[in-house]
Amino acid sequence: MIRRVVRTIGFVIAASLLVGGCEGTGDTSPQAEQIDISIDPNAATRFAKSSRMYTLATSGTVRIGVKFDQPGLGQKPTGQDTPIGFDVDIARMLAAKLGIPTHKIQWVETESEVREKYLQKGMVDFVVASYSLSDERRKVVGQAGPYYITGQRLLVLKGSRIKDVYDIRSAKVCAVKGSSALQNVKNKGARVVAVASTRDCLERVLDGSVSAMTGDGGALLGYAAENPRKLAVVGDPMTRERYGVGYPKKYPELCQFINDTLMNAEQQGLWAKSFKATLGRSGAKTPTPPELDECP
Repeated sequence: MIRRVVRTIGFVIAASLLVGGCEGTGDTSPQAEQIDISIDPNAATRFAKSSRMYTLATSGTVRIGVKFDQPGLGQKPTGQDTPIGFDVDIARMLAAKLGIPTHKIQWVETESEVREKYLQKGMVDFVVASYSLSDERRKVVGQAGPYYITGQRLLVLKGSRIKDVYDIRSAKVCAVKGSSALQNVKNKGARVVAVASTRDCLERVLDGSVSAMTGDGGALLGYAAENPRKLAVVGDPMTRERYGVGYPKKYPELCQFINDTLMNAEQQGLWAKSFKATLGRSGAKTPTPPELDECP
């Protein structure tokens, strides 16, 4: 009996040491894991001294705007300094190509309505925050990519009769009040339920008071990744959104740097590895990385 206790204690201590010795955020939950990204130790020597990349590489830090409240994409767990998610990994890849490790990144919470403002005022160097590419945005800020393509989709309880948008006629579907997503499903014949936030909508799906919620497919995959046993994202996208990286328009050289970094991440398998570790936890298959837009 004594030997059994000793062996058990020894196993627990060994496991604790193993976890403590691993590089990470300090949270051992699967959702808090981050993929390993190699840092380029000679980054500064690879850039022209007149470029923005050289300035950032020699400064030893970079300010990147991400979401702090979007599971699977950009979320900052309680008690942690570093956010996690697919967007965050893309940001970490950019920093790594500048020779900047994750712990040297200055993370700036960047809500949707302030993304252009933060770039224009120089409050961030990049924005990686489910930032869809558009001609209107490109008039005021730089955008490179896309690194992910999604669109409006449906989140349902697993086993739901709803498998696609054609199944929502007469069904209760919720979305944030005033969103275009709400109008889109209303046009498809759904009985729409307008709510104050996506979390309100999610709770209604979980308690069964609505049949589905609708919104950005990337965000919905993030919610499904939080609860993959109960939730699933279904149907083809109703719209087309192309996530890109924002940068200050006065530094056009950053566009090719971003695209080269994204292409390298795809070739090295980092892109797919990140998707599987984040949005892929929803059960979604890893898609093919999208073709990049040419830089102006």
